Amino acid sequence: MKKFVGIFILLLVIFVLAQEDTSQTATEEPTAEEKRIIRIDSSGGTEEGDLRFGPIAYTHPEPEGIKATVSNLSIFAQNAELRGPEGEDISLSDAEGRRTATFSNGLRVTRNRLEAKGPDLHYSEETGLGTITGGATIHIEPEEEGDDAVDITTDNVEFDVDTDESISKGNVDLISGNQTAKADELIYEETREVGKLTSTEEQTTITRTDDDGAETIITADVIYVVTKTKQLHAIGNVTVVDGSITSKGDEVFFDDEKSRAEVIGNATAIDTEEDLDIFGDRIEQLTDTDEINLIDASVPSEFNADDFKLTRELEGQ
Repeated sequence: MKKFVGIFILLLVIFVLAQEDTSQTATEEPTAEEKRIIRIDSSGGTEEGDLRFGPIAYTHPEPEGIKATVSNLSIFAQNAELRGPEGEDISLSDAEGRRTATFSNGLRVTRNRLEAKGPDLHYSEETGLGTITGGATIHIEPEEEGDDAVDITTDNVEFDVDTDESISKGNVDLISGNQTAKADELIYEETREVGKLTSTEEQTTITRTDDDGAETIITADVIYVVTKTKQLHAIGNVTVVDGSITSKGDEVFFDDEKSRAEVIGNATAIDTEEDLDIFGDRIEQLTDTDEINLIDASVPSEFNADDFKLTRELEGQ
């Protein structure tokens, strides 16, 4: 009897340990490098080339017959190619993490609420970056029904599969609701709906058009936007032009819902219609009622600059 009980306890211990091991394995998260591995499904199409060492050329009769997945990104195309590292005699399976994939002749990319289209995309497993070249359109659905979508056109756009960040470069136009922005570069976080707009030779510009067609134009060296809340933070040589009123300052916060701009640092405002000229540390400009007012510098601002910063900037503080 003792021998039977001992065997039973031993089997029970082995079972418990096995369950713990299985549980740990099931919850183990893939590494960052593993998340960057691309998988290409060309079912119904053809594969040509060296299937072991590559390159492999994929073609499909359907325009989006090829589906590739990598981390949080899905790529749909008709033509694709997978390559190993140049100059190395190594199989594609052993080269995982250092391979490149190219999609051509039209493609579509999806990630959560984002959809992007363009002619060609190059992806690197080493960097985790997929870049659409030759012109791209990006559409981001709002998180909540009734909010404004975000539409971006650009020469090139780079997607980071380690984050939800995209970087648009060259002739960037961003449209969200009644606001249109123009810049050379836009870094955009899709989940937080935060973007950073910059330009190299000229300033970045955002134009806000009201229901009557009147425009408020804001120019600055750098402009951060939160498209979800329709707010922005403009930094560096900022100018706000609204009809007969022109305000200038070191930085400006603007809330579209309240039609309110807060000009901070070396702030000036001129109203040519009312022949009014004011200056101070802080000025309030109300674009719906065409008012400008001095603000007591000791009164805390309703805006927090950190709310507009990119996650990478907040983490680097």
